[in-house]
Amino acid sequence: MLNKQQIRFCLDEMGRMFPNAHCELVHSNPFELVIAVALSAQCTDALVNKVTRNLFQKYKSPEDFLSVSLEELQQDIRSIGLFRNKAKNIQKLCRMIIDEYGGEVPRDRDELTKLPGVGRKTANVVVSVAFGIPAIAVDTHVERVSKRLAFCRWKDSVLEVEKTLMRKVPEEEWSITHHRMIFFGRYHCKAQNPKCETCPLLEVCREGKKRMRVKA
Repeated sequence: MLNKQQIRFCLDEMGRMFPNAHCELVHSNPFELVIAVALSAQCTDALVNKVTRNLFQKYKSPEDFLSVSLEELQQDIRSIGLFRNKAKNIQKLCRMIIDEYGGEVPRDRDELTKLPGVGRKTANVVVSVAFGIPAIAVDTHVERVSKRLAFCRWKDSVLEVEKTLMRKVPEEEWSITHHRMIFFGRYHCKAQNPKCETCPLLEVCREGKKRMRVKA
């Protein structure tokens, strides 16, 4: 496990590499962000943005999503994986937003996770990006980077990774660290063929050193 000084080094280097890291899901309000993040499960942000470009022109409110049949909504998001289940959850969460939250997306993470199709990761993204509340959303990139760099243990669950990062990263840096770790994992420390040979974090990365020894 990395010590406090090494973690600070990693955070600073990721900040230097990706100073403008941000949520890449295109949205204009909290409601659109909830829909976009729900659609992004097991799907790339690029594909979600391609679909929501037209989707958010057609549906601008929870009421709009409920004004069409489930089959029509399924067709609108058909190119996205698990589109049948996602369409069903979208209509259910729209109904819940109207009936229980007065048509507004709740700001509280626990309330958000009550919405169909909204898990802890989605809720953390929404409270952080839409409402500016410090949070760390652990997606596949954040989990992979955290484990490769030994911020946490390989056997840790997603929730344990999140709690470990919350302990080891200053609260005021939670949100930006989340984005920088995603960018680092998406564009540099990739699942396949990570760029270990040019990585500025190699000196503290046990996993990277192991990979380089195998290549040598």
